[in-house]
Amino acid sequence: MPKEKVDIALREAKEHGCRNVLALRGDPPAGKEEWEAVEGGFTHGIDLVRHIRRHYGDYFDIAVAGFPQFHFLPPAERDLEMKYLKEKIDAGVNFIFTQMFYDVEIFIDWVKAVRAAGITIPIVPGIAPIQTWNGFMRATSLAKIVIPQSFLDALEPYKNDDEKVRAIGTKLVADMCRRILKEDLGIRGLHFYTMNLEKATKMLLEELNLVPRVETLKPLPWRQSLTPSRRQENIRPIFWANRAKSYISRTENWDEYPNGRFGDSRSPAYGELDGYGVWIKQTKEDAIKLWGHPTTFSDIASLFSRFCTQALAALPWSDQAPSKETSVISAQLARMNEMGFLTINSQPAVNGARSDDKVHGWGPSNGFVYQKAYLEFFVNPTLLGLLLKHIERDSNITYYVINGRGDLKTNTHSDGPNAVTWGVFPGKEIVQPTIVEAISFMAWKDEAYELGQQWAQIYDEGSPSRALISELMETSSLVNVVHNDFQDPEAIFKPFFLASEEYLALNATSPVMNGINGH
Repeated sequence: MPKEKVDIALREAKEHGCRNVLALRGDPPAGKEEWEAVEGGFTHGIDLVRHIRRHYGDYFDIAVAGFPQFHFLPPAERDLEMKYLKEKIDAGVNFIFTQMFYDVEIFIDWVKAVRAAGITIPIVPGIAPIQTWNGFMRATSLAKIVIPQSFLDALEPYKNDDEKVRAIGTKLVADMCRRILKEDLGIRGLHFYTMNLEKATKMLLEELNLVPRVETLKPLPWRQSLTPSRRQENIRPIFWANRAKSYISRTENWDEYPNGRFGDSRSPAYGELDGYGVWIKQTKEDAIKLWGHPTTFSDIASLFSRFCTQALAALPWSDQAPSKETSVISAQLARMNEMGFLTINSQPAVNGARSDDKVHGWGPSNGFVYQKAYLEFFVNPTLLGLLLKHIERDSNITYYVINGRGDLKTNTHSDGPNAVTWGVFPGKEIVQPTIVEAISFMAWKDEAYELGQQWAQIYDEGSPSRALISELMETSSLVNVVHNDFQDPEAIFKPFFLASEEYLALNATSPVMNGINGH
């Protein structure tokens, strides 16, 4: 940077009350390996330090960078780097920020060497929280940072689980920070490289007891979009609960987003099945590793059942593992799938859980949240006929049935939405963030069936697995069921168990698990 631009930056910093400056030479521009001074610029960091002191006296506190890994340099080169650092300090530097590091022994040895060189100003260690395995490996590789073997041993087994890596990394880095603060090094503060990602830094500060641990409440039961035009959105259909990115993509061109009600405030149509894309997110290799080569309906039902009990990481209809609240009904869901109802979405009934409840809670403090039990599933025509017979006997149940052609059947007499999640909070109107309604279900139907066909196409043409899954998608109906009595958490499952018993009796010689259509 030319001296003139530096002077403009310093002048504006002073005018705006800034008192601290980190004086760095900087890295080579992209595409260049060697650093070169621009014409009329500064060649070394010490030149910038001297310039600031000459023109601004002691107005600014000046920091420079420190590099603990210089301790690994050959003795002559290491001593020269220490000499340069001492010269910068003597030119008027107030404190040192270090490059990030993970080997605490390297840092401790370097600090002792700095002190031995007669440098007494404060040293602030640069601490980089561990966000993800790939990010950790990329950052350390670019900066040529030494990684202790203990870090690799602890993190690598979980490299595909970002949450686990972040949790373990928090403990490892916190232990490193405690050691630094405990040693007799005169370290009085820590500098965190957040990289604009606050969660890992917040976890680390909490682990070190530098900030109070505060339970973060979800403002809504689903994650809100950060897009400015969607910040007021507070209602969504339940169907995309496991595919939020797809919902955002298919509604990104709406003029307004539902706030306080769902209907008149939105555009009439969902976007086409492109944009985010109706694609299974696994590669072919990963998909086969997950789901194997199913050749019978029993194989498929087992996959769905195992997903509900968290013994399987994913299904084509879920971008993520089951939510915490699925564990409340996981046994019932597993049983349903074994009976032939292939569930792709669900929620349990909740009758006034506190808004800070660790499983069901969301929204502001001191509130209460409610849910109607909800189930969504694929089912063959024969089993569906038996189920509807029992559902029709319970006036608290509403349902929608649709097939791949778009033929819709329902027992609800209302065209409006049915709120299936709501919350009551002090000083606020009742919030109804999740709904079931016909137009959205019909839009979701196309996506749901397409995902099934995408699964089939993972397998070779003519293979038993491809034929099985394709036939399943062609012959099954997609159904959603809401039980409107949220005070009875088991009521929604009763018609399914009764229908299954009748189905098994009808097919005593050919149980439900032996065929798609029940023949």
